[in-house]
Amino acid sequence: MTDEMTDGIVFDIKKYSINDGPGIRTTIFLKGCPLRCQWCHNPESQSPQPEVLYRANLCDECQECVDACQNGAITWSDSGPLTDRLLCERCGDCVEACLAEARQLVGRSMTVQEVMEEIRRDITFFDESSGGVTLSGGEPLMQKDFALAILQACREQEIHTVLDTCGFASWSLVRKFAPFVNLFLYDLKAIDMERHLETTGRSNERILDNLQKLSRMGAQVLVRIPVIPRVNDDPDEMGRIGEFLAGLPNRHPVELLAYHNIAEGKYSGLDRTYGLPDMQPPGFERMQALAGILGSFGLEVKIQAG
Repeated sequence: MTDEMTDGIVFDIKKYSINDGPGIRTTIFLKGCPLRCQWCHNPESQSPQPEVLYRANLCDECQECVDACQNGAITWSDSGPLTDRLLCERCGDCVEACLAEARQLVGRSMTVQEVMEEIRRDITFFDESSGGVTLSGGEPLMQKDFALAILQACREQEIHTVLDTCGFASWSLVRKFAPFVNLFLYDLKAIDMERHLETTGRSNERILDNLQKLSRMGAQVLVRIPVIPRVNDDPDEMGRIGEFLAGLPNRHPVELLAYHNIAEGKYSGLDRTYGLPDMQPPGFERMQALAGILGSFGLEVKIQAG
């Protein structure tokens, strides 16, 4: 039996999702990621700990956050509140004091039981649409006990499961998860190791090796490639990706996701610098051309906007 009192840090639960696997799904977003992709559209997912996100456009300059912070982490300036992240204990007092909802505590502790209570409310939608539950992030494998317990609980309820992963983990861990995952959404950014290291902070050796092993064991995998200008949108790199995927023990469908910059504002709200300023999303013609390159290797390719 699953230990439903196992707990972890969740930063969002998205209901009625249609882009995170088949059918209508409930997607559970877990905090923590080993990569630091320059284009990450969920920067609030990277740290494993809860953190405060500030939205300047909502601030009414009441300065209640300054008074509410007992650690003196928030001061006021001509441009608004400044947060000393080293002093901030992520207690949420400033969030509660902000009636304008300009401050948000991202990440809360939940037990498996609490997550499953949310999931069970949606079972009717799963049954009607052949949907289920997707674990995303961040990287769910970073909260291995919590994530595995959720997947096991879903299996006991006969709920279809998807794991959205960057693949950066030990093979022993990935293999432990495999029996409880109906479909892997496997992110693949680049084949060129130096390019991957420069733009994500990690080597891709483990990622490529795990994908090969999942393919060899016959796992259901949908390879998802975020198309990032100057990272993997050139014909040579996409050709290398196509050659690698075509050489796997089994053929897996591929989905291209166009880069977007709609999350750029989150970075300033977390006092971070966005890694790809002024980067423009790839146009549809470019996406079609890249899909054509992959298709030339006999791969089944679809394009998903954003």
